[in-house]
Parts: sequence; C-alpha cells; structure tokens
Amino acid sequence: MNIQNLKHSGLKKWVEEAVSLMTPDAVEVCDGSQEEYNRMIKITIDTGLATPLNPWLLPGCVLFRSDPSDVARVEARTYIASKSQDDAGPTNNWIDPDELKKTMTELYRGCMKGRTMYVIPFSMGPVGSDIAKIGVEITDSPYVVANMHIMARVGVKVLDVLGADGFYVPCFHSVGKPLAAGEQDNGAWPCAPLDKKYISHFPETREIWSYGSGYGGNALLGKKCLALRIASVLARDEGWLAEHMLILKITNPKGDVKYITGAFPSACGKTNLAMLVPTLPGWKVETVGDDIAWMKFGKDGRLYAINPEAGFFGVAPGTNMQSNKNAMETIRRNTIFTNVALTEDSTVWWEMIGYDAPGKLIDWTGKEWIQDKGNKEQKPAAHPNSRFTGPAKQCPAIAPEWEDPKGVPISAFLFGGRRPKTIPLVNEAKSWSHGVFMGSIVGSEVTAAALDVKAGTIRRDPFAMLPFCGYHMGDYFKHWLSIGAKNDPDKLPKIFFVNWFRKNEAGKFIWPGYGENSRVLAWIFDRCNGVTDNAVETAIGFLPKADAISRPDGVSEADMRELLKVDIEGWKKEIADVRERHYPKFGAKLPKELYDELDAIEKRLNA
Repeated sequence: MNIQNLKHSGLKKWVEEAVSLMTPDAVEVCDGSQEEYNRMIKITIDTGLATPLNPWLLPGCVLFRSDPSDVARVEARTYIASKSQDDAGPTNNWIDPDELKKTMTELYRGCMKGRTMYVIPFSMGPVGSDIAKIGVEITDSPYVVANMHIMARVGVKVLDVLGADGFYVPCFHSVGKPLAAGEQDNGAWPCAPLDKKYISHFPETREIWSYGSGYGGNALLGKKCLALRIASVLARDEGWLAEHMLILKITNPKGDVKYITGAFPSACGKTNLAMLVPTLPGWKVETVGDDIAWMKFGKDGRLYAINPEAGFFGVAPGTNMQSNKNAMETIRRNTIFTNVALTEDSTVWWEMIGYDAPGKLIDWTGKEWIQDKGNKEQKPAAHPNSRFTGPAKQCPAIAPEWEDPKGVPISAFLFGGRRPKTIPLVNEAKSWSHGVFMGSIVGSEVTAAALDVKAGTIRRDPFAMLPFCGYHMGDYFKHWLSIGAKNDPDKLPKIFFVNWFRKNEAGKFIWPGYGENSRVLAWIFDRCNGVTDNAVETAIGFLPKADAISRPDGVSEADMRELLKVDIEGWKKEIADVRERHYPKFGAKLPKELYDELDAIEKRLNA
C-alpha cells in the first residue's frame, strides 16, 4: 500500500511531511499480512542481521544480535517533554518540548537516506474495542516491523477502524544511521551512539519521537512508550487506568471464575505468575496478559481490563520449564529471539534455561563460547536482557477471553516486590486508599553487589510504574485515589500485597513460589468471593488465618507463622523509610490521604 491510499487526511499529511524530512529511498504502508511479515524476516536474513534457526526444532524462528550499545531501555535518554517541568515530576527526565523537537528534527533530517520508510498502523488492544487506542509508527527498521506484527494488531483493519478522521498517536522512529549510495549494513546492527539516542514523549500533543535505538521498547513504540507513558496521560485525562500489570483468569474447582491483575517490579516473577501452572488440584490459571493492562469502567460499574498487546516480549535468561512452562511452549515456533546464544544445531540457549550449554555456542556478541562452570568470572553467553518476541495466541494457557473487546471484569489488584523480610506472604488492604498506599510504596530489596548501595536498601518502584508513568507520580497517586472516590466501593477490585521472596535466617527462601503461588491466589479468590472467616485484621491489613492457606511440601507450620506474621519492628522501619526517604520525593503533590494512611498504620503499630 502507498501513501496515496490513506483515507485519513491528517495521517496522510503527517506521513508526507515525514518523507520530506527523513528522505527515505522508498515508502511502504504496512498491510499486516503474513506475506509482509515473511518479507521483513527475509530482508533481515538477506542483509545479515538475522540468523534463521533450525526449521525442525524451532520452525519460523530467527535470531538477532544487536549492537552492544543497544541492548536495553536507556532511561537516561528517555524524556517526558511536557510543557511544564513540574508536570513531568521528579521521577522523569524533562526537556522543554520546543527545544527537544528542534534538536530531534535536525537528527531526523535525512536520517532514512538509503533505507525504506515503513508506516505501521497498529491497534493497542483488540481492533475496534472501546478500550483500545490506535497508533501509527514510522520506522526505517524491518526488525521493528516484524516485531510490531507480533506485539500489536497491524495493518489495513486498523486503518479501517481509524477511518477518515479518527484519533491516533503519531510515532516517529529511526535507527539513526542513514546509508550513503551503495552502502549497506553488512550484518552490523544499525543504531546511533548513546549521546544521539532519544526516546521522547510529548504528553500534551500525544506524540512519541524515538531516534538512534533499534531495540525493544525504545523502538517498538506501541509497548512502553504508547501503552504506558502516553496512555497513562490519556487515562488520567479520560478517567481510566493504564497500568504495568499482568492479567490472569483463575477458575476454582466449582467452575467459578475471577480475573486478577498484578503489578511487580522487574525480576519479581510477573510473567511467571501470568502463566502459572497451579499445584492445587482442581484449580486452573489462564493468561490474559503478561505485562500491561488497560482498564475502564463498564455500564455495570465494574472495572474491565484488556491486554493492549498481542505478543510477549519476555526476558529469556531464567525462563525455563520449571519457572514458566507455558512461556517455553509459546516460543517453540514463530518467535524472534534477540541477543541469546546460538547452538551448533541452530537452536537457542541462555543462562538458567534448565540445562548446561550443549557444546560450543556462539554468544550474543557473535563470538565462540564454551561453558566453564568453574569460572565465575565467565561472561554470559546470552545478554542478561536478551529477549523473545512470541505471539500470545500460541500460549497454551491463553484465556479464550484474551481478545474480548469489552475486556474482562477485574476482582483484585496485586502489588508485590522482592522482600526477604518484613512484608508478609499476602496482605489485604483495609480500604481503597490503604491499597493505593500499598501500591505507592512497592519496592524490592537490592544487594550492594547489584547497585553499589548499602545492603538491604529498598529500591522503591511505586505501582511498578516508576520508569513508565508519563506525568508527575504525585498526580498519578491522586488519580488512583480519585478512581476510588468516584466509583461504587462495593464494585471496585480488592487490593492485595504479595511477597513470594521471604527468606529465613540462613538466607534460604521460605516459600517455594512458582506453581505453589496458586495457594495464595486461592485465598485471594475466596476473599473476593466474600469469605470472611479466613482472615484476621491486623495493623497492616487483613492476613490469612494460620490454616487458611494450604501448606506446600517442605513448608512447616513454623514457616507459615513466619510468612504470615506482622513484623512490628520491621514495619516501623518501613514506615520511617517511606516517611523520610520515599514520600518527600513527590513534594507538595503527594496526596494528603497517603500521609494519613502512613500516620494511621504507624499509630496502629504503636498501639
């Protein structure tokens, strides 16, 4: 399809202006077809950027290796360019939007010389859903086109819904490496130096401008850029929620169904929980989404959620048949792997995949690699942030409702972090405002080795949204509180805090996690079903009674008491840390209601 076929006059004009600025050699409007996807993959193979994998063992799969400078989100080069710096808040990088657009316009000038410009119309959420939003990404990367085919709904059907005057989020992207006449990439990943990389968001004009990176959320602009940073602003202005949350469907042995969302910082088992295989007999968990939830209120007053994505962009290292069997089954075909290791039989390997490296590998940098288990200094074969991009429809546990345009009704929110002490296994909020307080203090304990900080320091990540909120987080907390104030409290989801990562004095995990987390989900399910005799009210919320959660093998009665106790002294330290180090960051915009919750918990702990 070419530009002249575009029916939306505003979109057509925007694309024509981009062509004039970026001067590509050719322009294509993506139609979303399988043929188009196959052609993008062939282009990347033919230019040496992609390696086809074993068609018998991993049919339809390819491997990419990015440049070592282009392997992750670049938070230091990610900007929220609101008109007022105060609107961006203390947790975002800010540049004046006029100044930033001037800088980036010069970078974009001629940036696609020697390349093809691809125009990608995409829907975040089922096409035509009242909760979905449309974006259009302009890019010069066939890698991005192929990944967007998996991660969003792309093509003609999106343009049909957009019509002649519909709303869309315009997204510029370029790898930032124009080609001279006759020049080719010759297998080298195209990107710009770090100081030329920009991932920029303009909240008032609902625009995304990305330059210089071809990797992940820096380049797949439907993901974090639109689905969280811009969508969080749209949600604030329109009265809904755009959250960094999984969505799961849980069915009890009687056939009753509930839908639960959950927000967790990185490395806290979010994707594993979304695809959990229960150990409890008769219980079933199915996946609606593993990373992002958009939620709006239905006519019945309940909150309905969609997964705005169509695929999984998951971290490979640590994914294995024990931690996430359903993810492993999902990525056996039609999957794009980036920065994992290549085996001699053209399959893939990564650290903690569940078995030793099968002989000589090619590591993520393209060098030969032989596993030396005695060498603790050996560099990993797969980059720690190596990824797989797999279609959600291939997941064995995908819920039948995952593409329901009206969404699924949410009964509970879960918040959690990696906390070896203080925070109990599960804790139900006393009220909506108490739950918002719990979400606002989410954090994980980090080691000195990891971040060069004092051991035991809590890295706070409120609502797991710290890198993804498109505006001041004080206003974000206020938005959550207003959602509770404006809607029927009996129809709002209940809010819970979970912690799978408690350790004993010997430093070993007390709770086995993974599929055993279904035991905690079962208690949450019952609480949402109105069961009241399975909990006790404490200073920090409602905790399960001693026998309310069935114990997995290896977990003693003493362990359960430890997992479910209120650590008075630990919580006093927690409250002090929030009061002295965390809440002051948000200044005058921190809602008074949260300080009131802080005071109330402190008073109850001292009672």
